[in-house]
Amino acid sequence: MTSTTGRVVAALDGARLWAELHDLAQLGARTDGGVARLTLDDNDIQARLWLAEQAKAIGCQVRVDPIGNMFVHLPGTDPDLPPITTGSHLDSQPTGGKYDGAYGVLAGLAALRAFREAGVQPRHSLEVVSWTNEEGMRFAPGTSGSACFTGVRRKDETRALTDADGISFGEALDACLTRLGEAGIERCPLGTPMQTFIELHIEQGPILERQGAPTGIVTGIQGVGWFECEVRGTANHAGTTPRTARQDALEGACALAAALRNAACDDEDLLRFTIGRFQVFPGSVNTIPERTLFTIDLRHPDAGTLTELEARFQALAAQEWAGCTAALTPLSRIDPVAFPEVVTDVIAEAAAELGQNAPWLVSGAFHDAIHLAGHCPTGMIFIPCKGGISHHPSERIDANDAIEGARLLTATLCRLAM
Repeated sequence: MTSTTGRVVAALDGARLWAELHDLAQLGARTDGGVARLTLDDNDIQARLWLAEQAKAIGCQVRVDPIGNMFVHLPGTDPDLPPITTGSHLDSQPTGGKYDGAYGVLAGLAALRAFREAGVQPRHSLEVVSWTNEEGMRFAPGTSGSACFTGVRRKDETRALTDADGISFGEALDACLTRLGEAGIERCPLGTPMQTFIELHIEQGPILERQGAPTGIVTGIQGVGWFECEVRGTANHAGTTPRTARQDALEGACALAAALRNAACDDEDLLRFTIGRFQVFPGSVNTIPERTLFTIDLRHPDAGTLTELEARFQALAAQEWAGCTAALTPLSRIDPVAFPEVVTDVIAEAAAELGQNAPWLVSGAFHDAIHLAGHCPTGMIFIPCKGGISHHPSERIDANDAIEGARLLTATLCRLAM
């Protein structure tokens, strides 16, 4: 490790990072210990303003682009070079944990503060980004900010998304941008160049904890497809209609769901199939359901396998189920990515210098990094979470692991930016 890198890593204030994670968790805090900070709600806006205050306190510039992505900028000695960027997201699930996304943003902020404290100005500028709507719970699909930033999705399409109350993404975004502008946060364009992007995140799985490793080097992210399935039958009286005369949309949906799940079984246990939402209409206790809607989250590291499964799913949906018809509509598709060795090797070298046991693994969850991989060389670092649990108030990380992850991020940024 160079003396400069050693100085910067030594200047990292792990205790402050740990405290700030819990300070931020008060914005949207739930009584069960979790966090509900949905995209562009008041808690999310307050979190953005809090981040801007912390950034300005260490002399960083703060900017926001037209889709709401926020950038904390620490100038380098050569302003003509693209920045080395890190970060994640601040929004959460409705019943989320304290660390998903927020850890990556605040660890990035801690790294910038360490550069300042060590009196080191790198050649490349450094940036911390907080991407908008990674979770996709209020406005689906997720990763909207990074997708629009990289040109994967159009801004106008994203602005047209609506939440359960009929509020559009565009309306909520404009209100947010107004408040950020009142706080003196400047605007910047979409798609600005980046030299490299590194995302630090909790694993949201059990692998690192089982191996007793404080950090992990992510080699890539498996692909994901989201679908909505609609099954239509005929509503009728629950007490007078015999089974042979029924077209029960719930019965049909259950049979179809079981067939889809069976089609998604594989010997290697690489496929991930989840039905996360199930709705029945008209929802009356004594009426045979005439319509059901359910969602499917399908994941695999191979794009061809995802395509083959979608075709099999469509073929199953084309059949009749308990006398009912079905339709499968694709909602979103993100192909898997592999991170380049030019980035993963730098992370591995930094981990070795720090004496960290950092195994290699594939991300089962998708992250904003999946879109950034098409914009610039990209990599990810994971730290373990207790029991592999995330998207839940019981999500937990160890303070020492959090600090080790931030140290690895800081050492990586030093290697990339100097």
